Amino acid sequence: MSSIESDLAKFSTCDISDGLLNKYGDPSGGFLPNLCKWSDSGKGVLLGRAYTVLFAPVDDPRPEINYVDNIAAGSVVVIALTIPLQLETAPYTRVSQALYGGLMSRRAQYQGAKGTVVFGRIRDVEEQKALSYPVYSYALGTCASKLAVKPVEVQVPLQILECESKVQNIHPGDYIFGDNNGVVRIPCASVDMHELIYYIKKSIEADNLVVQDVEAGKPLKASQKDRRQVLKPLL
Repeated sequence: MSSIESDLAKFSTCDISDGLLNKYGDPSGGFLPNLCKWSDSGKGVLLGRAYTVLFAPVDDPRPEINYVDNIAAGSVVVIALTIPLQLETAPYTRVSQALYGGLMSRRAQYQGAKGTVVFGRIRDVEEQKALSYPVYSYALGTCASKLAVKPVEVQVPLQILECESKVQNIHPGDYIFGDNNGVVRIPCASVDMHELIYYIKKSIEADNLVVQDVEAGKPLKASQKDRRQVLKPLL
């Protein structure tokens, strides 16, 4: 684990979202909405660089590829469908079949992947839990997807459709971080990781002082205004 990852692993997704919101003006805070956690490693967090996989309709002219046998150690597998197969509202996908199952997790885990995030359905949820391998997805399914969709590209930008036709992009190599609150991405191309980490550390220190004030009976808003003054020079 790199020093950056070691520092990030001490935070929560909420800490990271606060940093992206306040320091970089990201209104989403990097949050990837509507994902459910089905299994975890027991370590509390999922953290790694995005290894992106794009699925398209089975009649797409691009040939089907084998993505699962070439996953880089330390990465998080991120699977998404082409935009026409996505929905803005629940269930967020037009595909009822599962894009990902237990055998894929076994192979990914063997290669050193940190976990998998699927913007669609997965299956074999009990097997996923037994592997202690982190998996997030929109929902569950039972049927394999081979007659509906297929993987066509890896390590390409993924477009994730959100409400009101907003699209969030995930690029290969972005940091993917997950915990019980959900999943966030850190866009490495536009974020100075050392500055972000420093800001988050100082933000946590300030909020810890706010906790002490509140427990001592001080008004919350006044304490936040006072304690967070130290963060202004970092913006």
